[in-house]
Amino acid sequence: MELLYQIEQSVRLRTDEIASAHRDWPCRKGCDDCCRSLAGVPEISEAEWQRIAAALDALPPDTADLLRDRIANSRSAAVSVVCPLLDTASGACMVYEARPIACRAYGFYAERQYVLGCHRIEAVAQQRSDIVWANHLVLEDRLRSLGATAPLADWLKTAC
Repeated sequence: MELLYQIEQSVRLRTDEIASAHRDWPCRKGCDDCCRSLAGVPEISEAEWQRIAAALDALPPDTADLLRDRIANSRSAAVSVVCPLLDTASGACMVYEARPIACRAYGFYAERQYVLGCHRIEAVAQQRSDIVWANHLVLEDRLRSLGATAPLADWLKTAC
């Protein structure tokens, strides 16, 4: 968990730096554009799953059961996936403080010349040349050190 915390803190510092330098940055708590159209089911490390599982356990039982059902059903999701942890009515992540690193980094990192973000982030990238994006490849290397990844539903299945 210490390594996950270190990665999380480095991502937080980088995203805070970008967001504070660009006050109109779209990626903030409450923005759910990416959560509503994921390219696939989220894959996370065991350490990330442990944090999410603890966050689920802390929710009211009905809410936790609903999210666990969504996670289980995400196994058969098609290409455009709504995150199973999203409260679709409010647009808020139900486990925001325990959200995966990929969620924390999305919209702030780039892979070579490709910005990783939604249509709003792509528009920002086209309009501004002064943004110093965080390096997604370095983040991916650090995340690999957490161990194997698996879809949320696989971790849930393992926990049951």
